[in-house]
Amino acid sequence: EGALCFAPCKYIDKLVALYERMLGSKPKTNKITSPLVKGDHPEIHDSPFLEEEGIPQYQLLIGQLQWAILLGRFDIAIAIMMMSAFRSASRKGHLDQVKQICGYLSKMKHSAIQIRTEEPDYSDIPRTEYDWEFSVYRGAREELPKNAPKPLGKPVVTTTYVDANLYHCMLTGKSVSGVLHLFNKTPVDWYAKKQGTSETATYGSRYVAARRATKQIIDNCLLLRDLGVPVSKESIMFSDNESVLNSSNIPAGKLHKRHIAISWHRVRELIASKILYFIHIPGAINPSDMLSK
Repeated sequence: EGALCFAPCKYIDKLVALYERMLGSKPKTNKITSPLVKGDHPEIHDSPFLEEEGIPQYQLLIGQLQWAILLGRFDIAIAIMMMSAFRSASRKGHLDQVKQICGYLSKMKHSAIQIRTEEPDYSDIPRTEYDWEFSVYRGAREELPKNAPKPLGKPVVTTTYVDANLYHCMLTGKSVSGVLHLFNKTPVDWYAKKQGTSETATYGSRYVAARRATKQIIDNCLLLRDLGVPVSKESIMFSDNESVLNSSNIPAGKLHKRHIAISWHRVRELIASKILYFIHIPGAINPSDMLSK
C-alpha cells in the first residue's frame, strides 16, 4: 500500500534454515495460530529432561528467537520470556514448545511494523485537571538536560500501553509486566518480564508494571532530546485498571498496599509534574496484553 514497514523476513528464513540443519526438518506450521497454546504453563511440565545433545539445540533456538524479538517480532516476547527460564534444565516438552514458536514465526514471517510518523490525536479523550499544589508533590517538575541540542524536525508524542498478568508463574506466584512504547504511531520499544516480587492482587502488580513503564518513558524522552528530536511536553500512558488510575491521578487518592509505596509515589510524582498523563483504556483493546499474557 506504499507504506514503509519493517519485518525480519530474511532473518526468519535463516532461522528456519538453521532449524532444518539442526533437527532434520522444517518447523511444522499446520494448525499453528499462536506462539504457545493458551493456558500452557511450561514451569510445571514433568516431561523427561533433554539428553546432553538436546540442551545446546534448545539454547541456540532461544538465542535466535530473542534476536527476532529485537528485530520487531514482539508478538513472541512473552513466550520466549517464559521459555528462556529453562535454558540450563530443559525438558522435552520445552523443546516442543520452542519448535511451535519457530513454526509460528515461519508461518507468520511477513508480519510487519508499519512506520507511521503522524502525531496521534487525543483531543477526544476527556481530561480532568487536578491541583497538586496542596500535596507532597508541590513544585514537582521535569528535569531537562542542559546540554541537549536544539530540537529540529517533526515533534514526537510518546505513548505507552502498560499491563500486568497476576500470578503468571504457577511455581512462584510472580506476575509479568508488559509495556509497549510508541513514538507518534509507531511501536519502537517493548518489554515483557517477570516481576521481582510476588504480588497478592492485580492492583499491586499493575503498579509495579506502571513504575517500570514510567522509568522507560523518562529514558526514551531523554534519548530523543539528546538526538535533537522535539518531544511533546506530556507523555501519554494507558492502563486498563481503574483502581490504579484513580489512586494515581487524584491528589487525595489513597495507597491501598503499603509495600508498593515507592511505585505509587513514582507514578504520582510524574503526573503532578506534568510529565505523564495516565488514561484508562478498556482491557479488550489494550495492545500491551500481548506482552503480558
